[in-house]
Amino acid sequence: MIITNGGVTAPIGFQAAGLRAGIKAGKDNKDMAIVYSTKPAVCAGTFTRNVVKAAPVFWDQKVVEQGVARAIVINSGVANACTGKEGLMNCEEEARIAGELLDVAKEHVLVASTGVIGPQLPMDIISDGIKKLTSQIEDSVQAADDAAHAILTTDTHKKEIAITVRIGDREVTVGGMCKGAGMIHPNMGTMLAFITSDVCIEKEVLDQMVYELVEDSFNMVSVDGDTSTNDTCLVLCNAEAGNELIQDTDSPQALIFKEALGHVMTYLAKQIAGDGEGCTRLFEVNCFGAVDNKSAKMLAKAVVCSSLTKAAVFGKDANWGRILCAMGYSGADFDPEKVKIVIKSDHGKLTLVENGTAANYSEEIATQILSGDPVICDLYVNQKDGQATAWGCDLTYEYVTINADYRS
Repeated sequence: MIITNGGVTAPIGFQAAGLRAGIKAGKDNKDMAIVYSTKPAVCAGTFTRNVVKAAPVFWDQKVVEQGVARAIVINSGVANACTGKEGLMNCEEEARIAGELLDVAKEHVLVASTGVIGPQLPMDIISDGIKKLTSQIEDSVQAADDAAHAILTTDTHKKEIAITVRIGDREVTVGGMCKGAGMIHPNMGTMLAFITSDVCIEKEVLDQMVYELVEDSFNMVSVDGDTSTNDTCLVLCNAEAGNELIQDTDSPQALIFKEALGHVMTYLAKQIAGDGEGCTRLFEVNCFGAVDNKSAKMLAKAVVCSSLTKAAVFGKDANWGRILCAMGYSGADFDPEKVKIVIKSDHGKLTLVENGTAANYSEEIATQILSGDPVICDLYVNQKDGQATAWGCDLTYEYVTINADYRS
């Protein structure tokens, strides 16, 4: 597995562009992007389980169900959520315009939006933006960079990656970009992830891989406990690498690709967690020795989601009682008197709890460790062999500041 240059344009046959269309007045950020495959691509996706779904989610679910995609049009600034029939019609209009300009069927064009819930898309600006985007698409590293920047909202930096692996005698590349900093508690924030690959794979196999990998990556992230109306993860694979068709989930070729896809998803998920609104450090929780993996996920995510624990991490306070308390209400079955809790960072490693009670540790050393980035908390449940990892961040004053005036 080799890290390579670029994001979504790294795989063969994928192009992109990103620019400022001017969706929100008074800004100067790029706010529209496009990803385009020169050949038909099989597509898979997972979406928010929030009952209140944005219009692009409904449109994309239909595209993913039929299984082929050629392009993704993305805007930031306006979420196109809670916009009724007009919002759905605007999704179709976006797809129609892009499809005509790219000479592909509108049913093969995915759309995604992120930003403020409620307002309708400014379709005159969106339409003009699509026209400019389709005239600028290219397969360069810069094009991927522009697209990765154009999808951001309160994110502080772009989030992208590309890796290459060998499958048989062919080189296969997986590239991805994502955004998300607030309203992050995926249940498949606003979290959008777009992943491209030139691998040759059957849709049914890709569907299963994406579903399983999202559960262990994006669905193990939480910034603030709010599941967005727009959460979307889309994966497009256009077969341009020329490898032998992957049609068995248990084949050696499938396992190689799944590992690569999982690496990209996990990297992007951690990037989201580490860039949570107002955060100062990534908070990673590992659970070992749970009854099963499901229980381990419940325990790890309960700690990552605990506002009290997140505040303690921000304050560099080794308040392990909050961690044990969060484990207790997670819903998982475990014996508190067998629990060991360890914190670590680039400043060291320290046991806080042994057999469910306080260990003999130095508060000064604990504070030093909690000053690192990332801060890692290991939970040892000591029952069976279930394990899981969850990612989040600390909770700061700045988070409240950002969200108190988000619309202004």
